[in-house]
Amino acid sequence: MTEKTRVGIIGTGNIAPAYVKWSRTFSNIDVVACADVDEARAQVFAKEYAIRALSVAALLADPQIEIIINLTIPKVHAEVSLAILEAGKHVYSEKPLAATREDGLRILATADAAGLRVGCAPDTVLGGGIQTCRKLIDDGAIGDVVAATGFMGSHGPDGWHPNPYMFFQRGAGPMLDMGPYYLTTLVTLVGGIKKITSIGHISFPIRTAGHESIRGEAVPVEVPTHMTGSMQFANGAVGTLTTTFDIWQHKQPIIEIYGSEGTLRVPDPNTFGGEVELWQSGTKEWRTVPLMFSDNVGRGMGVADMAAAIRDGRPHRASGALAYHVLDAMLAFEESSESGQHIPLTSIVERPAALSVDERF
Repeated sequence: MTEKTRVGIIGTGNIAPAYVKWSRTFSNIDVVACADVDEARAQVFAKEYAIRALSVAALLADPQIEIIINLTIPKVHAEVSLAILEAGKHVYSEKPLAATREDGLRILATADAAGLRVGCAPDTVLGGGIQTCRKLIDDGAIGDVVAATGFMGSHGPDGWHPNPYMFFQRGAGPMLDMGPYYLTTLVTLVGGIKKITSIGHISFPIRTAGHESIRGEAVPVEVPTHMTGSMQFANGAVGTLTTTFDIWQHKQPIIEIYGSEGTLRVPDPNTFGGEVELWQSGTKEWRTVPLMFSDNVGRGMGVADMAAAIRDGRPHRASGALAYHVLDAMLAFEESSESGQHIPLTSIVERPAALSVDERF
């Protein structure tokens, strides 16, 4: 049996428990230690999940740890990821990869120079729901893809999150917070994006915190909280995407892919499963397609795939290149809104390899 790849975590906030829980379901990785700038919080987390608590410096220096998962707040993703790479470790970051293209490119260049890997969330595209959609598209179930649409709408995290401030700062907002799920899914299913045009707006300049620990506190908004726009994919298909923290409810389709021979309704890209629905011109009716891949997976699948790829010498799927292309697209949405112009993307990326039906980690 191949020895498990030892993994550390920097950042023990809300998403960290999911990474530890689900990482333990994969046979090739082992989360062994954690660190946080709040060392007391790291100690509590380590005790709860029976791992070691280290200082950030000690975690970076640990010779047994090969991959470090960066779960810090978005505005310091680049700083922490660069420190991980400079310590000689592979890095897997929560989304977004960085807040600027310059920082994103710096991360990729540093990794390339050191012969290290960069991975980045979301890895929900590796779950049963979206991989089933990918196989249907690859098998020609809807013919040639001609268009796509995505809609993410909520009233934002200020009503429930214990630290909502970061979601309304530069490097976040609904586009950089939730956009990665939708854009990574669209690139996985349709392909790379060529250019973008959009309009954005700050509907409520001040939000009011609702979590019991900070209820009533003012949450200033620095970024557009409603963004909608159009994309042209490299294959010529046209897509639309809306991300908003400004609405209470909606009945829009989450993601739909339109082909020359049918339509595919894609499940929530912030999940690993969900219902896949297919309409084909031959039958002219909707039907639910059973998932062809497991949905009993969770956060950390991208880390497991990266660890397997390192061992096998193949590309990993939730890659830094894919995450940079998504970052390039998200920033283009913002820039188009500000300038009123089409924004061409400078990055190019291929669709990541689909999972094989019998592939396991």
